[in-house]
Amino acid sequence: MDALSGGTGGFWGLLPFHSQQSRRSKRKGSSKPVDSTDCTGGTGFRFPLKQAVTAGSLALTGDTIAQLRERWVKTEAVKQQNLSHPHHDSIKDVMWTHALDHDWLRALRMTSYGFLLYGPGSYAWYQFLDRCMPKQTVENILTKVLLNQIVLGPSVIAVVFAWNNLWQGKLSELPTKYKQDALPTLFIGFRFWIPVSALNFWVVPLQTRVAFMSMGSIFWNFCLSSTMSK
Repeated sequence: MDALSGGTGGFWGLLPFHSQQSRRSKRKGSSKPVDSTDCTGGTGFRFPLKQAVTAGSLALTGDTIAQLRERWVKTEAVKQQNLSHPHHDSIKDVMWTHALDHDWLRALRMTSYGFLLYGPGSYAWYQFLDRCMPKQTVENILTKVLLNQIVLGPSVIAVVFAWNNLWQGKLSELPTKYKQDALPTLFIGFRFWIPVSALNFWVVPLQTRVAFMSMGSIFWNFCLSSTMSK
């Protein structure tokens, strides 16, 4: 499941690996200390652009698949209701209609969430876990999976709900949204994300973990959409 750079530093309060390397270089007595100002704007934090773009792109992909499926289901339902007046549309016509009906504001909402929040935030989270538990032992992997579920999972759900309600101007409805949907969404996520998280920590390298979890997010969005449409 799911850092902003500013004048006072990273929004998530964590420093990437290159900052640690700078400190190690200084401790070794280098005659030319590494200056992080050139690449971080003096804040000691570098926005992880690659991870942000990856997460944003895959969030857009997942939202697009979800929207297309929702409209396809509605179209099929209408066809079943109008069997007495059958009409045959070409696949091109159907796809063109779906494209015209696409909710681009919803797509932008999800893309910005992936780019600004999920991508950088989850990357910082995985860095933090690897600093605390660098060894790939069974105990460390299980601990990371557990922390992913009890810390990252609820945080992602809380943030994405708030982000969507903020965009829609419905912050006053956020407590009701949490009461109705947060726990069911979290419990469904446990069944999917626990095995995915285990694989993520056991096999996937750090630099590709955000992409791997974002790919999981595409499938997760599809499954969630299918469940909600039943």
